Amino acid sequence: MLKGKNIVVTDALQGIGKETVAQLAAFGANVWACSHFINDDFLQFCSQTATDNGINVYPLEADFNSTDSVKSMARDILKRKLPIDGLVNVAGITKDAIFQMTSSSDMSKIYDINVVATLVLTQTICKSMMRAGSGSIVNISSISALDGVEGQLSYSASKAALIGATRTLAREIGSNNIRINCIAPGVIDTDMNANVPAEVLQARLDMTSLKRMGTPKEVVNLIAFLISDLSSYISGQIIRIDGGMA
Repeated sequence: MLKGKNIVVTDALQGIGKETVAQLAAFGANVWACSHFINDDFLQFCSQTATDNGINVYPLEADFNSTDSVKSMARDILKRKLPIDGLVNVAGITKDAIFQMTSSSDMSKIYDINVVATLVLTQTICKSMMRAGSGSIVNISSISALDGVEGQLSYSASKAALIGATRTLAREIGSNNIRINCIAPGVIDTDMNANVPAEVLQARLDMTSLKRMGTPKEVVNLIAFLISDLSSYISGQIIRIDGGMA
C-alpha cells in the first residue's frame, strides 16, 4: 500500500503519532519519526519497527515551541535528499480551562505549537514536494474545532485554524499534484483523554453512536488511506472519525 514511500510523522513519541509510525511502516513506508524529545525507549521503538518491517525509521528531535528548532529538523530531513511522499502533522497540545480562566500565555503556547510550528514544517516539506510534483499531507484537527467543547477554547480555536489552513492550501498546492486533507478525531483512547474526569468522558461517549472510544489504530487506518494513492482524488476535505457523534 505504501511500499517505498517516504513519510514524515510528528509527535511520534506517543499516541496517534507513535501508532502512525508503526502502521505506516507495516504498510511498507520509510518514516521520519519526529518527537519533542528522544529517549532510549523511543530509539528502541524506531529500531525495532524498522527491523520488523524491513524499512528505515529515522528518529528526529525538535522543540515545537521553537520555530528555529522545527526549521532545523526540517533541514535534517531534506539533507537525506530523498523524495518526501507524505507528511502527517499530529503534534499538538491542550490545556483545558474555561475561557475566563485561560491565560494569554497558554493561548499563545497552544497556538504556536498546534498551528505555527505545524505550518512552518509543512512549508518546508511542501517545497520538496513541489519540486517532485507530488505529495500528500494529512493534518490532525479535532471534533472540538467543528462542534466546540466546553473548556477547550484555545485548543478548539487552534485546531479550527488547521482546518482553514487545510482548505486554503488545497487550493494553492493542488496544481502541483499535492493533496492535503484534515482529520477530525472524536474521543480517542490516548494520553490526552486519560486525565479527563470519568463523568465528562462518559458524557462524551454517550453522544456517540458506537458508545465507545476510538483507538489510535482506527485513526491511523484513515491516515494511511489519505496518504496513499487510494485517495488520489481527495483533497481539501475535513473528515470526522468520531464514532457517530451527534
